[in-house]
Amino acid sequence: MPDDTLTIRCAPSDLSEGDKAALADLLLPVFRAGDTYTVDPDIDATGAVAVWTAPGKTVFLAEDAQARVLGTYYIRRNQDGGGAHVCNCGYVTSPAAQGKGIARAMLHHSIETARAMGYRAMQYNFVVSTNTRAIETWEKAGFQTVGRLPQAFHHPTAGYVDALVMMKDLRAEAG
Repeated sequence: MPDDTLTIRCAPSDLSEGDKAALADLLLPVFRAGDTYTVDPDIDATGAVAVWTAPGKTVFLAEDAQARVLGTYYIRRNQDGGGAHVCNCGYVTSPAAQGKGIARAMLHHSIETARAMGYRAMQYNFVVSTNTRAIETWEKAGFQTVGRLPQAFHHPTAGYVDALVMMKDLRAEAG
């Protein structure tokens, strides 16, 4: 876990130009790599920010003591109606901040935020099976693989790979 200089704040719905630029800087390399998100790798900065901040999503920014954005996550309802008690999240960490506990801090924050929002579970619908670092982080936090979608993702270097459905019951203790 990072030290107490990390701040995770809710991004306002009317993002400042600085927040938009910081989000684009985080998102574009990840989306363009095409190995973890089902977003068109040719997306531009405006489109990337629009995808991440789409209606229904609450976006958070993880910043260091100098207010540099090191990571971001969103939380949203996974489904409407009878499935509205389950949330979904997406996470991106700056390459420069990887391995420093930023993702774990955002995960912990998202779990606590989800509980505070009244969600009973958190579900990741499409976890690319080659994203082993993320899978290990989520498993350590108590997520379980509840489904496997064979060859559902076309990875740019590994070819067709499985996608996992992962879930955590938020009524249990935080992981």
